[in-house]
Amino acid sequence: MRVRFLMIGLLSLGGAGLFGNGVYIYAKARLAQFLLQRAWTKTLRGEKDVKPWKWADTWPVAKIEFPEQHQRFIVLSGASGRTMAFGPGHVDGTADPDETGNCVISAHRDTQFAVLQQVQLGDEIVMQTRHGKTIHYRVRAMRVVRSRDVSILANSNGRRLTLITCYPFDAIRPGGDLRYAVMAAPAPIRPDLRSQVSDLSHTLSHQAGLGGG
Repeated sequence: MRVRFLMIGLLSLGGAGLFGNGVYIYAKARLAQFLLQRAWTKTLRGEKDVKPWKWADTWPVAKIEFPEQHQRFIVLSGASGRTMAFGPGHVDGTADPDETGNCVISAHRDTQFAVLQQVQLGDEIVMQTRHGKTIHYRVRAMRVVRSRDVSILANSNGRRLTLITCYPFDAIRPGGDLRYAVMAAPAPIRPDLRSQVSDLSHTLSHQAGLGGG
């Protein structure tokens, strides 16, 4: 009987410890997101390379949104393991989010880029750059490639967005040899919105003319 009560007590303490550890991890993640958002707000105000915390070796460079999936993430500089523990990372050597070329962003399959499982051809992806510019993309292709296949990192003459994560999404062991890549290109203005944009542009031009007179 005494052994039974002892075992129950140990299991209770173990459960409390696991619960406490879970609360700590959750609180740490929430605090990190708060600090990242604060750094991003300062970045949009014009501050350069704003570190979310003093010892960080990364900073926000963009914000990416998946409207159909109702997900958005702050993109950090660099794609090291330390960086991707907190958010998607911009791969060094590829085009910056506000530059023409192939902008490559990587994240873990079981955290931020788990959303790529739900992304379909034609879905919209919205990128906000550190300078406040908003770029709308449409998904044009999805591919499964080997980790050593660097073709998806190749630069392009026009704007391109490439999102990469490990594959398969339900793999038991992380860091396998396969990668899942989503490629997107700038989205043209929808035909049903062209007239609205044209009317708005005409109105603004007319107002500017009145103001100047």
